Amino acid sequence: MADRTPLPGDAAPRAELLALRERIDAVDRELLALLNRRAGLALEVGEVKKREGSVVFRPEREAQVIDGLKAANPGPLKSESVAPIWREIMSACRALETPTRVAYLGPAGTFSEEAALGFFGSSIIRVPCASFDEVFRTTTAGAADFGVVPVENSTEGVVARSLDLFLSTPLFIIGETSLIVRHNLLRRVNDLAGIGAVCAHPQALAQCHGWLSHHLPDVERRPVSSNAEGARLAGQDAGLAAIAGARAASEFGLHVVAPAIQDDAHNRTRFAVITHPDRHPAPRPSGHDCTSLVVSVANKPGAVHDMLVPLKEHGVSMTRFESRPARSGQWEYYFYIDIEGHPDEPRVGTALRALREACAFFKVLGTYPIDVH
Repeated sequence: MADRTPLPGDAAPRAELLALRERIDAVDRELLALLNRRAGLALEVGEVKKREGSVVFRPEREAQVIDGLKAANPGPLKSESVAPIWREIMSACRALETPTRVAYLGPAGTFSEEAALGFFGSSIIRVPCASFDEVFRTTTAGAADFGVVPVENSTEGVVARSLDLFLSTPLFIIGETSLIVRHNLLRRVNDLAGIGAVCAHPQALAQCHGWLSHHLPDVERRPVSSNAEGARLAGQDAGLAAIAGARAASEFGLHVVAPAIQDDAHNRTRFAVITHPDRHPAPRPSGHDCTSLVVSVANKPGAVHDMLVPLKEHGVSMTRFESRPARSGQWEYYFYIDIEGHPDEPRVGTALRALREACAFFKVLGTYPIDVH
């Protein structure tokens, strides 16, 4: 094919584009120099922390940094883009001080992995685990500095196993993050025909119940330990399909046969970031905090009402209230409660002390900056 004859006006736009690209390249070099300058300062901070014995990761400090940058952002960069950019910058700087090991439900390609990377940035040592129990065990034993576990889904409610494990381990919550969960049907063959079974975590199967009932009514729904494990199995067997995210499709070389099959278009999962209190202190107030509790009360009339009175009296808002059977055989329950605020705030601290007195069992699961990005 013959070359196109240049039009008279082609040269000027091409020269203008070249000049703009050169200016962008120059800004990129300036950014790189500034990032290295920041990294150098982070190393100096790390040395000071070592001398005073303080921890590298402070979630409340990082939340305050990001909030301040978003408030000062003049644009045109969108404020919602600030958080992920700076989380990666801070992640890379933290990794210069010491590698951070983070446990989550694996294998590669799970939403838990995505949540871990979104909270800590990609400069971490990934510790994929086979179950939620293993995430808690690994973090408790110190094989990971932190764990990331799902605790609540906007469609299916609480993740019961995660909540139960807080009762039997010393771990506590130091952060939270949430994801919009988009489930895709994945398969080696780009076709709905001939699927023998759909493999996914039970929560994902439940979140896609309507779509599966309509499009694959006679196909077996096979629960597995994670969505990524389902994708791994589907990558080995053309007769299987999986429900998982785009990351899993890329990881295991699968086709997205049907995108976004979740019943709720706004399906979101909330994740807790957990650690051992002997290795990490509770975050200090950030200005927008949540305190999570688990409590129980005597099985008598009015006990639950009396338990909640201190929160009302001291003007403390409750944002979540869930019950779980105590498995004592006596129809007793544990109540999982989230309240707004930090115990260092006088009204919150006073309310918690009064609440403790009204409870037969009382445990603070953690106080942490809420997810605002």
